[in-house]
Amino acid sequence: MSSSQPEKIDKRHLRTVRTREKLLSAARDVFLEQGFQTATISQVIKQAGVGYGTAYVHFEGKDELLVVLMEDVMSRFHAIAERTFEPTTPLEAKERIVTQATDFLRLAEEERAMLRIVEQAIGVSYIVRAKWKAIRERFIDRISQDIQYAQETGLARQDVDSKLVARGWFFANEMYLFEVVREEATATIEEIAHVLATIYTQGLYRIED
Repeated sequence: MSSSQPEKIDKRHLRTVRTREKLLSAARDVFLEQGFQTATISQVIKQAGVGYGTAYVHFEGKDELLVVLMEDVMSRFHAIAERTFEPTTPLEAKERIVTQATDFLRLAEEERAMLRIVEQAIGVSYIVRAKWKAIRERFIDRISQDIQYAQETGLARQDVDSKLVARGWFFANEMYLFEVVREEATATIEEIAHVLATIYTQGLYRIED
């Protein structure tokens, strides 16, 4: 292999990465301006300034573009959900859960514009809906692990199924997430997080006020 070949490969890879980034950036702009249903892949390609053939090498359509953008946004939410959870008392567990719920909803507020697009797409795209289901299950699995830790260390009651409890907790947060996104919440984020966490932890940990 000649010394110039690795350089050619590196340049080709760099062009590929840059093209992909252009398409994703253009897709975000078009989605935010047009909405998911109105936006077209042609608009994205034109905004990105790349050829049609080149664009379709990377993404088959707008659904796949949004899925990648979703993954980027939701990685920030996963970072909150996947914080180390090793409380030593039920009260400490509640305090951590309140903080997580608050940060989760605050992030929904920060990412409101993009999450509005996601909600639109969930209703009309099978691909996006399937991706959201996978994202949801990742959250539920992590919450279930935290509950199991609390049960194994004697902090939480053991007569409930951790996965079922985790699903209920996530769905409550998901509902309020989209209320925040739609600006329909009737209370502050702090109030919502406190009430949700209080109901959840009182049932699971039996915390005394």
